[in-house]
Amino acid sequence: MSDSPFDLSGRLAVVTGARRGIGAGIAEALAAAGADVVGVSASMEDSGSPVQKAVESYGRTFTPYRADLSDRDVVQRLSEQITANHGAVDILVNNAGDIRRSRAVAYSDGDWDYILQVDLTSQFVLARNLGRGMVERGSGKIIFTASLLSFQGGINVVAYTAAKSGVAGMVKALANEWASLGVNVNAVAPGYIATDNTAALRADPDRFKAISDRIPAARWGTPADIGGAVVFLASRAADYVNGVTLPVDGGWLGR
Repeated sequence: MSDSPFDLSGRLAVVTGARRGIGAGIAEALAAAGADVVGVSASMEDSGSPVQKAVESYGRTFTPYRADLSDRDVVQRLSEQITANHGAVDILVNNAGDIRRSRAVAYSDGDWDYILQVDLTSQFVLARNLGRGMVERGSGKIIFTASLLSFQGGINVVAYTAAKSGVAGMVKALANEWASLGVNVNAVAPGYIATDNTAALRADPDRFKAISDRIPAARWGTPADIGGAVVFLASRAADYVNGVTLPVDGGWLGR
């Protein structure tokens, strides 16, 4: 291991939602810093995915898991499989999430239950189950992907906002319990990131301009921007950072 506090050599990182977008950027950044990666996605290929190739290009290993986080039993089995197959997990990045849009007066119970399960409950189950081993060993890093809507209300996204606000609260609660036991729990809150999920926004000239004009950094973020923040939170450099939801938004929240 090098003397760099950002070196993750010899660490095993689990990244959910790793197949594309922000999750793929996080997985690649962790690999570049030296970590081996377990990548989880509902549509993860058995082999040969772009994220696997990116991770392996740094000489690190990539192990894919396909799992539907909307099924609580699947989430439980996933955590058991990871523990059985890999043993100690050093870094957990709870990144997977989904969003369904509708006016609150028309928001269905089914959509509410689905979003809360994927974006909040599954995150807790993985943190609890994989975090248990971290607590027993006295070391580990857990990073959640929160949202600007952990701070703001949004429009027509009531379940997503509730879930992401819950993530920010859960980060504080877990940090209160686990910081003294050597486990750091934090989150990143991405701003407007150029991924497939924001393609429609970027294709709308009016919306794209309105959003871009408000970003002090004068550009949309990239998955690599989020990856860099996650590497920091996963590293020894962040050993005294606990319970924080870190905006990575080009200054959006300060505007």
